[in-house]
Amino acid sequence: MNQIDYYCIVVYLISLLGLGMRAKKNKKAFFSPLFFIWTGTYFFIYTFLLEVMIGTYYFLIPLAFLGLFLLVYSLEKRLLINGLLFNLFLLSLGILMLIVYLETRDQLLLFLLEIVVTGLTMLLFFGSYGLITFLYWNAMVVFKKESHSLSNLLTFLLAVGLTALLGFYSYFSLSLPLWGAALFSSVLLVIGYFFIVLYNFLTISILYQYNQPKYQQDYIIVLGSGLINGNQVPPLLGKRIEKAIQFYHEQLKQTSKAPLLLMSGGQGTDESLPESEAMKLFAIEKGIPEADILVETESRNTLENMTFSKKIMDQHSDNKEYQAIFSTNNYHLFRAGIFARMAHLKADGIGAKTAFYFLPNAFLREFIAIVMMKKRRHVIVSALIISGMIVLSYLLYRYM
Repeated sequence: MNQIDYYCIVVYLISLLGLGMRAKKNKKAFFSPLFFIWTGTYFFIYTFLLEVMIGTYYFLIPLAFLGLFLLVYSLEKRLLINGLLFNLFLLSLGILMLIVYLETRDQLLLFLLEIVVTGLTMLLFFGSYGLITFLYWNAMVVFKKESHSLSNLLTFLLAVGLTALLGFYSYFSLSLPLWGAALFSSVLLVIGYFFIVLYNFLTISILYQYNQPKYQQDYIIVLGSGLINGNQVPPLLGKRIEKAIQFYHEQLKQTSKAPLLLMSGGQGTDESLPESEAMKLFAIEKGIPEADILVETESRNTLENMTFSKKIMDQHSDNKEYQAIFSTNNYHLFRAGIFARMAHLKADGIGAKTAFYFLPNAFLREFIAIVMMKKRRHVIVSALIISGMIVLSYLLYRYM
């Protein structure tokens, strides 16, 4: 590395130290969105300056994807395409760094690229085995700590499926004739397609986690998730209520205006009272005045949570403009936002933390639900992939 590269690294490290001191002062995690935003911005500017020196303008491509992402995200956060746009920005940024390195042979860019390539290489060679091992481990933990319902066995079922696929690929695919390999590849391509959909979903889900509504809300909708023993709030639902209560106190502290908590949840066949009533009692025990709590007792799912809550807020505010957010668990945040949009409710969410061991199953469940929302589209894409590979397999069988 030349002297300028060392200066750039020193400036970057000093800036990180400043961010760390700021995070500690504000009692926030060091690896906050600001850390990643600043790191990306810093090295993007560095790459841009290198391009200025060599007189090229490749930086406009990732800049265009970033601008498009920010535009669409600012207009509507609750769109899956936002994940795709952000990943296209990251991909084009990586390609930009590679092109600029090939043009300049800059050692700092080479160092960054080596880190990325090393990570991708390890992921390529060990990722599938590591993923399968993690899924089996997670399935064992969930099996010990949670009920043995189908929704809690998703990581185990995925691990078994990937094991079978990997075993077939390792022991049988190389012995297949060319046309058979092409036919088998259709399965891999469909899996690859759904992996891309999953990756985009996880990207926007994570980005949406960092959305921080302003402390100027009139209502906080707390989404129900079922009671235990017919009348008790389970820990998962309790976290949602506590997250809403936390926001309630923060807004009251900053603006002296308390939002109303709107508990949303109907009564199941195995419940002795509406879920929202149990949620109300839970909040009162936590110190929330009864006058600051509304209840919605008819809903049976998240879409109805949003739809019926909107009716109550419209009536309560005499159809005047109001500000509202919703509280749920972090893994459920993005899909709940989609349901809010479907209910024509302009509301973003705040997410309560969930135990790490529970997240893989929860996100898989959310992903399946997201896929089913657009199942026709995914069926068509999968059918086109399989049809194309069947045609290719036939041509290989016929002429080779």
